[in-house]
Amino acid sequence: MIRNIFTILFALITYGIAAQTSITGFTPENSKKQQQLESAFEAKLNTKNLDQWMKRMSAEPHWVGTEFGRKNAEWIQKQFKSWGYDAKIETYHVLFPYPKVRLVELTAPTTYTAKLTAVAVEGDIYTAQGDALLPSYNAFSTDGDVEAELVFVNYGIPQDYEALEKLGISVKGKIVIAKYAGSWRGIKPKLAAEKGAIGCIIYSDPQDDGYVRGDVYPKGAFKNKTGVQRGSVMDMPTYPGDVLTPGYGATKDAKRLDRKDAPTITKIPVLPISYEDAQPLLAALDGTVAPKSWKGGLPITYHIGPGPAKVHLKLEFDWQLKPAHNVIATLKGTEYPDQWVMRGNHHDAWVHGANDPISGMVALMEEARAIGELAKKGNKPKRTLVYCAWDAEEPGLIGSTEWVEDHKKELQQKVVAYINTDANGRGFLGAGGSHTLQAMVGEVASAVKDPQRGVSIKERRSAANLVNGGTEEFSLYALGSGSDYTPFIQHAGIAALNLGFGGENAGGEYHTIYDTYPHYKRFKDPGFAYGIALANTAGRITLRLANADVLPFEFKQWHNTVSTYLNEVMTSCTDMRKEVEKHNSMVDKNVFELAADPKKPFKKPIKKESVPYLDFAPLQNALTTLESNIQEFSKLNITTLSKEDRNSLNKKLMFAEHVLTSESGLPRRSWYKHQIYAPGFYTGYGVKTLPGVREAIEQKNWKEAQEQIIKLAATLNDFSKHIQKMTAIH
Repeated sequence: MIRNIFTILFALITYGIAAQTSITGFTPENSKKQQQLESAFEAKLNTKNLDQWMKRMSAEPHWVGTEFGRKNAEWIQKQFKSWGYDAKIETYHVLFPYPKVRLVELTAPTTYTAKLTAVAVEGDIYTAQGDALLPSYNAFSTDGDVEAELVFVNYGIPQDYEALEKLGISVKGKIVIAKYAGSWRGIKPKLAAEKGAIGCIIYSDPQDDGYVRGDVYPKGAFKNKTGVQRGSVMDMPTYPGDVLTPGYGATKDAKRLDRKDAPTITKIPVLPISYEDAQPLLAALDGTVAPKSWKGGLPITYHIGPGPAKVHLKLEFDWQLKPAHNVIATLKGTEYPDQWVMRGNHHDAWVHGANDPISGMVALMEEARAIGELAKKGNKPKRTLVYCAWDAEEPGLIGSTEWVEDHKKELQQKVVAYINTDANGRGFLGAGGSHTLQAMVGEVASAVKDPQRGVSIKERRSAANLVNGGTEEFSLYALGSGSDYTPFIQHAGIAALNLGFGGENAGGEYHTIYDTYPHYKRFKDPGFAYGIALANTAGRITLRLANADVLPFEFKQWHNTVSTYLNEVMTSCTDMRKEVEKHNSMVDKNVFELAADPKKPFKKPIKKESVPYLDFAPLQNALTTLESNIQEFSKLNITTLSKEDRNSLNKKLMFAEHVLTSESGLPRRSWYKHQIYAPGFYTGYGVKTLPGVREAIEQKNWKEAQEQIIKLAATLNDFSKHIQKMTAIH
């Protein structure tokens, strides 16, 4: 396998990347023009701009509501205007909690008061800005003053609580301490509260994010003993955005929920701490020794508890409405001004945010600058381009969500697709999104060279996939949540992409005071070569969507992907049934009793509820019909279409993603409308594909699972009819 990879890479390096003779969505004549335009665009990209802009924008902390955050927004607006865009700032007024009181203290069997302060490091002046630095905390934790025994819950995810239950350990009335990683941070207090805990502490274990992985900052890139990851714990799987205005824009005069009624604020207090502060707490625990898979990198024996360690946790926040400044820059299309291609990246950060988000923001700006220069020289896009710099992403995707909710009806009528970027690094292309765009993104990835290897970024991605046991076939990952694409695809039903490079830029600066310009320049993308690669990739995608004769949506690869999702769901159901049948058989044969240790008390396991046979036929039939209709649509020859037919087809293609949504949304979280992709209810950022069906099965809610099968089948049948209508145009 390795030999085949090197053969591929050698051939590409030796013979170069073959120019594409045609591009999806373009006539042969316009394919050539588009490739020439993209070459001219690439030639204008300049690393010096990214370097200078990052240094300027990350000079001071700029979380939502700060003066420097406002200045950054105004400066970004000014740059877009100078490049020929019509740029404005749209401001929303959103709830944001600032920490006033943070106290964590061990009160028994010994005492220790957590320092809760990251130290400045030599050689990085930005880490020594004192009171200007945002204290470490979890936004949208509730206020609280609690004291109780401590329980170590590993990563604090569902399988960890299943393990605790098997050990007979309850967290009811306790404070839990969980490691970062394993899932999105907001799931940890959410699950803890559901299990009866009264408080939650999260820390970064050095095995996951510290000295076990490499030298710590400032010697190396990894988290030192005082570093703390900030972050939101808002219950975003219920809905993102402003917690007081669910489903509608947080305008100045909007009607707001009472804070006590906001469902996405945590039910228990939660605070992140460093591994320096976590060690005394963990060392004071006794009881069952943690399983091997739970053990971290601290020089202690990891015990679960509960107790004898007892902890006092006190949190108090200043809850205020703060302005969130979104920059919206528009370059009007020449032929289809009411068809918009949207591009976005957030500009707010937890502290300095050199990597997250400024590395992506400066790439977006350089991309927009180059396109603006081309437009001034007569190469204006056919469709309107809308570039966005979002505010308040970090506390819960707030700026983008409020803007989408406020403009939802217009966006659903006009937006072709939304292309998102966020933090960027060095290494391999990561691309996720609507699988109707997979073919087009693959073509673009074939046209962009990797700055380190000289091969295409597609081939380098494929080589990495093969090394990691995958296939060399290029594919998009499915979108869960975690960045500003969420309101576009999962609420408004607009096709979306998320792009970035990484894999060779590991470090521990994420959401800490160490995410600074010096750290980025040393360890992330020192020469900004991959910042240019990102601008080049996203820019080409943007230009292709803007100029295509027929929008480059392709449905065969989409069908293959969705069929895979269905097979996964059906297989998981079968596996669950086999597992239950095996367990019940062992109960009948007294296998558990025979295997039990005679020296310990034995409680005979009870039989598990059987797994019924769900009727997946409606979904299988829907996908079969879809495949047939997609085959017919794929025969369409765009060169034979009249301009009027192309216009009609494009309007229907724009609406295709919306057909995959349901107005009623997902069970218990109606904000999420998409029936193919959603963040998991207990995974947070992690995606659940075919979420209504999959999660009902995982939760063993068989009645709901069958209902969701019928609902999803109806959605797929509507999608099939939509494709039939597009096929009938010619």
